[in-house]
Amino acid sequence: MAAASAVTFARALNGPGRLQGVDLARGLAVLGMFGAHLLVTPEFVAADPLTWIDLANGRSSILFAVLAGVSIALITGGPRPLGRSALGLARRRIAVRAAMLWLFGIALIATGVPVYVILPAYGVLFLLALPLVQLRARTLWIIAAVLALVMPWVQPLLNALPVWEGATGGSLSLVLGWHYPFTLWVAFLVAGLAAGRSDLRRSATSRGLLLSGAGAAVLAMAMDATFAAPPDTYLAEVWASGPHTGGLLEVIGSGGFALATIGACLLLCRTPLTWVALPLRAVGSMPFTAYVGQLVVWAVMAAIILGDTGDLPGFRALEPFWPFTIVTLIACTAWALLLGRGPLERLTAWVCRIVAPR
Repeated sequence: MAAASAVTFARALNGPGRLQGVDLARGLAVLGMFGAHLLVTPEFVAADPLTWIDLANGRSSILFAVLAGVSIALITGGPRPLGRSALGLARRRIAVRAAMLWLFGIALIATGVPVYVILPAYGVLFLLALPLVQLRARTLWIIAAVLALVMPWVQPLLNALPVWEGATGGSLSLVLGWHYPFTLWVAFLVAGLAAGRSDLRRSATSRGLLLSGAGAAVLAMAMDATFAAPPDTYLAEVWASGPHTGGLLEVIGSGGFALATIGACLLLCRTPLTWVALPLRAVGSMPFTAYVGQLVVWAVMAAIILGDTGDLPGFRALEPFWPFTIVTLIACTAWALLLGRGPLERLTAWVCRIVAPR
């Protein structure tokens, strides 16, 4: 029975109806966020491979946001938006997903684990996608480009609003996921929507994402090396390239990196190497489960071993990255082959069917 189930679910994971490269990119994003959470990383130096792990900082969460847009595009028709009735149902179910992501995010924040939980921001971004899902790829690419170029100039002004001050402001920041401000991060979501509307089954699309994304990343690095804004100024905030700065160079560079990663993963999964990447693809087939599971296990372990879920240096001193990564790869692969869809992905789909049946 187990062998038959494994064959069935392996076919689903590897079948023509699934974009294996998207699963691979999601798996990389999840494990990249593990690294950003659990490792103390040196500053990135292109000439020193030992520092390349720093690429996970900031870029993993941006890749996660771009892939959210890709996922929304795929469930609303892929290269061609669904018809009016089907699109209306899809919108309602996306809204339910948004609510669930937000609720799970608030619950994870309540554990006291010292990370900026992305799920509340993810929920807000899903809602922002609703009026955009009927648009074609060209329009979405234009909107994404405009947002990417304009919002870094606006974001410092939004960050400086008095609404974020005091305890109330801090609470508002947490429930909105303002460490990943939706006003700026919507650019990454729309870029993902545009990519998903561009027919990811075509190798030309994959090559285009790889080349254009890599070009944007290189351009941002060149701009960063060419001009340095005066420190502690508005222009420095706008021009910033560092992780989670929301600066123009981060948006261009890390956004381009995310698109290039998706393109590279899609191309790799057209080769036999896709089988080597099966465990990563299994993680990417259940990113909600893997992300939530990591933080729940973290909270339990920290409470038992350290007596404090918020002790980040103490938890990192336990060197949890490789145990977390290896267990996640094994557990997700076994679940995908024996049981199929991830547990939280199943729960989300079930709630969507209950709340929005038609």
